[in-house]
Amino acid sequence: MNIHKVKQILNAVVICGEELLDMDVKMGCGCDLMSHVLAHIEHKSTLLLTGLTTPQVIYTSDAVDIKAVCFVRGKRPDDDVVKLANERGIVLLSTQLPLFESCGKLYKEGLMGISEHNG
Repeated sequence: MNIHKVKQILNAVVICGEELLDMDVKMGCGCDLMSHVLAHIEHKSTLLLTGLTTPQVIYTSDAVDIKAVCFVRGKRPDDDVVKLANERGIVLLSTQLPLFESCGKLYKEGLMGISEHNG
């Protein structure tokens, strides 16, 4: 599924990385604990959905080669976080939907989760 489709499904806005929306994501992860992301994400074509808007989200995403992050509940990161994401080529989206509903909508449309990818 490409990020443009993710944007449509979640009725999300692009914060940065508009030029990268054709990039594909193969797996989704909904998580606010970056230690869990570090421990469990092994696939670089992952979309991270989170309510955290700190620089740590970008550092963690960069460490495991996540290329897209969608902030839920209408959250938007500060300019310093957006700058970090731009520097690392990470797409940032924001949706008004809560985490659970965002994950459910994407799963329903065919984006697989960690257990399916690793299983």
